[in-house]
Amino acid sequence: MQRGSEQSGQPEHAYPDHWEADVVLRDGGTARIRPITADDADRLVSFYEQVSDESKYYRFFAPYPRLSAKDVHRFTHHDFVDRVGLAATVGGEFIATVRYDRINDQGHPASAPADEAEVAFLVQDAHQGRGVASALLEHIAAVARERGIRRFAAEVLPANNKMIKVFTDAGYTQKRSFEDGTVHLHLDLEPTDRSLAVQRAREQRAEARSVQRLLAPGSVAVIGVGRTPGGVGRTVLRNLLDAGYTGRVHAVNAALDEGPHELEGVPAVRSVAAIGEPVDLAVVAVPAERVPETVADCGEHGVRGLVVLSAGYAESGPEGRERQRALVRQARSYGMRIIGPNAFGIINTAASVRLNASLAPQMPAAGRIGLFTQSGAIGIALLAGLHRRGAGLSSFLSAGNRADVSGNDLLQHWYDDPATDVVLLYLESIGNPRKFTRLARRTAAVKPVVVVKGARHSGSAPPGHRVPVTRIPHATVSALLRQAGVIRVDTVTELVDAGLLLAEQPLPAGPRVAILGNSESLGLLAYDACLTEGLRPLRPRDLTTGATPADFRTALNAALADDACDAVVVTAIPWVGENGATESGDGEVLAAALRSAVTAAPGPAKPVVVVHVEMGALAEALSEAARTGPARRAARTTAAEPGAAAEPGTAPEPGTASASSAASSAAAPQAPAVRAAAAAPEPPVAPAAPEPGVIPAYPAAERAVRALAASVRYAQWRRQAADPGRVPEFDRIDEPGAAALIEGALGGPDADPRGVTLDADATRALLGHYGIEVLPTLPAPSADEAVRAAARLGLPVALKTTAPHLRHRPDLGGVRLDLATEEQLRTAYAELTATLGKPEELQPVVQAMVPRGVDTVVRSAIDPAVGAFLSFGISGAASELLGDMSHRLVPATDRDAAELVRSIRTAPLLFGWRGSAPVDTPALEELLLRVSRLVDDHPEVVAVSLEPVVVAPRGLSVLGATLRLAPPAPRTDLGPRSLPAYEGPP
Repeated sequence: MQRGSEQSGQPEHAYPDHWEADVVLRDGGTARIRPITADDADRLVSFYEQVSDESKYYRFFAPYPRLSAKDVHRFTHHDFVDRVGLAATVGGEFIATVRYDRINDQGHPASAPADEAEVAFLVQDAHQGRGVASALLEHIAAVARERGIRRFAAEVLPANNKMIKVFTDAGYTQKRSFEDGTVHLHLDLEPTDRSLAVQRAREQRAEARSVQRLLAPGSVAVIGVGRTPGGVGRTVLRNLLDAGYTGRVHAVNAALDEGPHELEGVPAVRSVAAIGEPVDLAVVAVPAERVPETVADCGEHGVRGLVVLSAGYAESGPEGRERQRALVRQARSYGMRIIGPNAFGIINTAASVRLNASLAPQMPAAGRIGLFTQSGAIGIALLAGLHRRGAGLSSFLSAGNRADVSGNDLLQHWYDDPATDVVLLYLESIGNPRKFTRLARRTAAVKPVVVVKGARHSGSAPPGHRVPVTRIPHATVSALLRQAGVIRVDTVTELVDAGLLLAEQPLPAGPRVAILGNSESLGLLAYDACLTEGLRPLRPRDLTTGATPADFRTALNAALADDACDAVVVTAIPWVGENGATESGDGEVLAAALRSAVTAAPGPAKPVVVVHVEMGALAEALSEAARTGPARRAARTTAAEPGAAAEPGTAPEPGTASASSAASSAAAPQAPAVRAAAAAPEPPVAPAAPEPGVIPAYPAAERAVRALAASVRYAQWRRQAADPGRVPEFDRIDEPGAAALIEGALGGPDADPRGVTLDADATRALLGHYGIEVLPTLPAPSADEAVRAAARLGLPVALKTTAPHLRHRPDLGGVRLDLATEEQLRTAYAELTATLGKPEELQPVVQAMVPRGVDTVVRSAIDPAVGAFLSFGISGAASELLGDMSHRLVPATDRDAAELVRSIRTAPLLFGWRGSAPVDTPALEELLLRVSRLVDDHPEVVAVSLEPVVVAPRGLSVLGATLRLAPPAPRTDLGPRSLPAYEGPP
């Protein structure tokens, strides 16, 4: 492809590779957007021949059957500054084009500084309605802004309603008029809150639809099915059939000879081309070297998506990494999305689909949990664990190397999926952390998102994953994800524990926990676990070892009716009869009693968890209730629970439970389809609290309480998310002045492209533009200079060292305070230099004394994996060693600032601990917000440290500050929507 312009009279500019992007369209398919070059003449002519006469008339306002040679030259030769053309392509061919031409106030061709351009679109009729023009508008607007264009002008015929809607729905500030029989539109290209909201809403709908197309295909082809049992392809085909997939299934084996064949009872052919009907999803299970020809076969015959199980890609080294890049480029050129490579597969339990296109031998039960993993081995473990606990799934996807479809795409899908109420994610890497945080926050506002992160402490991405690697501690990442509403757990077991509770129990209204059971010791363990997790347990109620199921039922009824508790932990050990043997059927009877109490509970629903010791029958009975939960919830409106006719505490009639279970199991698959039939509002309504009766059981008190604490914290976040606070406006903020200072520091002839740490004066000046005053210091290279500095500042003063190894370490004796006389100052100077080193080593300074208070530290940094964040803590070695710092994402709201101050363990020091005077926390919160505003306004500010910040009972003083600037890294969460790009030679 030609990388420059050949148009005479125009300067040649380098081909702008960074304008290339893959996008997901409204229907879930993909297209590639790229600049148009001189090499595209034939493609342009072919594209134009496939456009209807009506569309041509709308574009040129007159019949225009074909393009002249002059037209083709003009539309394919650009300078990429004043004249730009972009094309959307599928399979290498144009499906739509857009161009702009810079104009002056009179509408004539112009160059900079003219900041307006005329824009025009043309979309092939077969691709209209797919959102192609909207995607092109986002990208051409971003290009125009980059080239200094601030406004678009467009003329549209009144009958061209589709094009008018593209402009009016974009969310930009616009003016509209009617002149000379055409609609004149003027768009201000500066992004607005509405344009960003429109862009993200379109992104969500498109990416959700692309996942839905993968999860609910009308037909599936398994490519690489062996002629004999065994092998990956044959296994997937068998799993598809055993699951009862409702669509059409095809087997493909390139080694078959001509003629009709069947494998596992389904038609088998040599290629996708030979199938003779549309195929929505292809499962690829061929060696890596044969994948390119397979992808081409699929793409040329309209396959919509691929599940690539084949290994030998980025997980295998540099050669495999390049093979993976080529796979992504090839698939996207045909508009296909990829799960994998090195994937485990996908599952959809909806009764209308019943898809098991994976290596999992057993189809999970239908349920309300959506599960995503990046590891096939972890996927197997999670599927087995959830099945063992009786939890059902709505859908499952194991993405392997995650070259294309990722956890972000699944969050987009599950956000408004009515069949999914809880999202579980096992992640080894996060490709677009800022986007993940944004999507997780939005999804968590309506349904829980639980994440376990692998490779937390390795400091590198797993093989096959090309992602930004975080440089901040695991605890900091966890705190920032919690701010976004993510429930962060540490192990796969905790993921299952939390997911089961959140799927089957309502959210608690608060942290108060009632504990009851037939073991005092087990109750005390639960009590201690509650305190450890920050809950507020009530005194455990010991029912004694002689308690019957009826006693449990009565006690649970009382706890659920008690307004003083928000959740209940039931502890149970086996009880022994008079002859020393365990009572027969105790687990099943107790399970029935507990479910009966929950069902009959008055008032708001409360979560109930069971801790059992060596009561397998109880856990099995409760998990069986979970397996049949959807049908039981449906039946509860017309019939009693199985066994409800019996007296409380007695066993149901023999055979009743098994018959009911069988009936419920048969009905269960219908429940997701019923839920899916309801129209999903926009935005989705949070799922209703689960019906009572399904109670999760845990073999240890610590596990049950840990899951319950996660639910309590998430419920509190949900309540606060309804009012997240605001980013307040402050006076004494000079954004242009700060920008000029930053530009000067980074743009000078001697500027380091890696960034620069500002000196003290520049740091004080930049912070001053945001109303942050740093107390000045004066150098004291000698005792005499120290005395002169003190005279300028006024006594009393402080003398302190600024050597890097002594900075912020008052415990090492490098600070002397309250020096009220010249004699005291000279004595302190002599002591410092005598004990710690020469003045040139210590770099001593003199600073005016400030009112006493609590020494704190305020910091901000930008991490490649999570973006900009704000940190706060008490200054000193102890806090540093214990990691007692709080963190929030930037921009911080007033609520975030208040939580930053209050969430550290040493926060009592700020609020009058042991009789001390409370400090001015409102002033501290304002300082935090000003720093947040500085970093948010100027991404070049990559690190800020204010230490110490002395917070007094009235006001505060910033005694030290360092600030680093660097050219900002590209933001992957802003700009026009696009799929992740994969670097490497084309």
